[in-house]
This record gives sequence, structure tokens and C-alpha cells, in this order.
Amino acid sequence: MKYTYIPNTDIKVSKICLGTMTFGQQNTEEEAHEQLNFAKEKGVNFIDTAEMYSIPGRKETQGSTERYIGSWLKDQQRDDLVIATKITGPNEYFKFIREDLGFSKKVLTEALNNSLSRLQTNYVDIYQLHWPERNTNFFGKRNYVHDANEKWEDNFKEVIETLDSFVKEGKIRHYGVSNETSWGVMRHLSESTTHNLTRCKTIQNAYSLINRLFEINLAEVSIREKVGLLAYSPLAFGVLSGKYLHGNLPENSRLKLFPQYSRYSSKQSYFLTEKYMELAKELNLSLVQLALAFVNQQEFVTANIIGATTLNQLKENISSIEVKLSSEILNKIDQIQELQPNPAP
Repeated sequence: MKYTYIPNTDIKVSKICLGTMTFGQQNTEEEAHEQLNFAKEKGVNFIDTAEMYSIPGRKETQGSTERYIGSWLKDQQRDDLVIATKITGPNEYFKFIREDLGFSKKVLTEALNNSLSRLQTNYVDIYQLHWPERNTNFFGKRNYVHDANEKWEDNFKEVIETLDSFVKEGKIRHYGVSNETSWGVMRHLSESTTHNLTRCKTIQNAYSLINRLFEINLAEVSIREKVGLLAYSPLAFGVLSGKYLHGNLPENSRLKLFPQYSRYSSKQSYFLTEKYMELAKELNLSLVQLALAFVNQQEFVTANIIGATTLNQLKENISSIEVKLSSEILNKIDQIQELQPNPAP
């Protein structure tokens, strides 16, 4: 395993982070513990979850992922592991979690305490805002359209003050954002600096061979301001495994079970995926190894959040850390990207 540090902290993390949103629907508690044990044996010390998991979000399974991690975590040496979780942002669909889905002090406190209880720990290392409260683009939305009548009022300072209080209480070590824009990250940083508050350390956004929007401007923010990317969906919901090519829809696969997750299923995405598959074959790699190795090597990536439903998938995902792509290969990847630069935002 290879390791790095959460920027501007002494928290050492594996470059591969275990994503867990399948725990509770696609994976049983026993299977979840098997994955956690296997990942730990392979040197993975970083685990990412969220209060809304498992996926897709349902009242009956909400919080199941944190509970499965908690029942495992209670028997582990806590300080050997880095745990990240998230508070759900405003969305009418998730009212089953709680009626108020804003980031008020009351809501943040309730959500964090519930996560700590499910995780059976007295602190989390990185506490993340799952998506912004304001009207902006995330989850594949294109073309920002401003809503002058939106109800959101600028509350960056108040939110960070609450997170700062959690740090001082020892309930969290640091905080991060997710599905955030350059403007949002910079506002977080400026408010923290102006008011001498805890500073945003990470951003968890989508990043993969078929979604490289992070490179347009967030990558510069990440590097210059030292806010590390925790890259999610590096295999684009499994599309970059190649298993969905040519109309295939394997039984028990995510897109078979949950066809609404179509963010990466455009014709353009499959076109590029075929090109990357051809390149992987030339290199005697699996497409999974190529796709994950590409993410692993990016300067702005602190950790690559991989997910799996089987141990074989998990083994292949983790093995990508041993793959080193040369500058020549990276140039070939860029040439392929030019054929369809923005297939899956």
C-alpha cells in the first residue's frame, strides 16, 4: 500500500480508501466485515461512509452502513484507522432522515451525534458536508442557472463555527466538503482564515477517466490551497470495469438493480470506455487497474475511494496501487479523452 497525508494535518492515510455505500443493501453485515478485514490486511486504513448510506437512500436502510462499520470498529484499534463520514444536505427526497436537512448548529450536532453512535466511536477523523445547501451544480448537473429567489442565505461562517466547536470538543479532527464547486471551496477557506476557524482539509467529488471536470479549476484550488481530493466513483458506477459494454447488464450489478444511477451511462461514456479498454489490453492490464491507477497518480488526489460488492472486485481494485502509468501512457489517455472530453459530468 502507498500512503499520504490529509493536507495540512498529521493524519496518514492509505492512497486507497474503502468506500462503503453498498453495506446494507448490496452487502450484508457479514460481507461488510469481510471487506473491512481484507482491506485492512492489505494496508487500507481509510474508510469513508455517510449517514444517508446505504445506497440508494431508503428509510428502511438509512444508517445501515455506519452501523455495519460500527459493529466492526468496536473490536479494532481505533487510532489505527481513519474514518470519514458525511451529513446529508438539503433534498426533499431525504426527508426521511430528518425534516430539517440544513446545516444549522442544531442539525449538525444531531447528525454528528447520531453518526458517532452508529459508528460506536467518540470521534470521526473527517466530517464532511455531503453537498451544498445553496442552489448550485452537483451530481452531474450541467450549466449553472442562478436562482435569484432561492431561500438559502449565506451562512458559511456559522457552519464553520459549529464545525470548529466540534474540533474543540474532540468529536471531529477536521472537516471537508463534498460535491462542491471552486467558489464554495474558496468561500470555506476565506471564512476560516478571516475568523481564525478550523480549515477545510478535503473535498470529495467525482473523478474518473470519464469525468475529469475536477481538472478544469478545482484541481488548481486543491493544489494551491492544499485541499485534498477524495475521489469518488473512480470506476463510474462500474462502467469503467467494462462489464456494461455492448449492452451487457450482469445480474446483481448496480445498474441492473438500480437503473436510476445512469450518470455514467451515456453513449459517449461507453464510446470512451471501449477506447480505454483497448488501451488496457495493449498494456496487459485490466480496465479496472488502468482506470484506478490513473486516479491514484494525480497530484491533487489524496485518496481514491474504491467500492466493491465482492472480495474479488475488492482485490482487483486494491491491486491498482501497484500499477505505475508512464508519461507516455498518460499522454495516450489524454488523446483518448480529446475524442469526447465531457461525457459524464
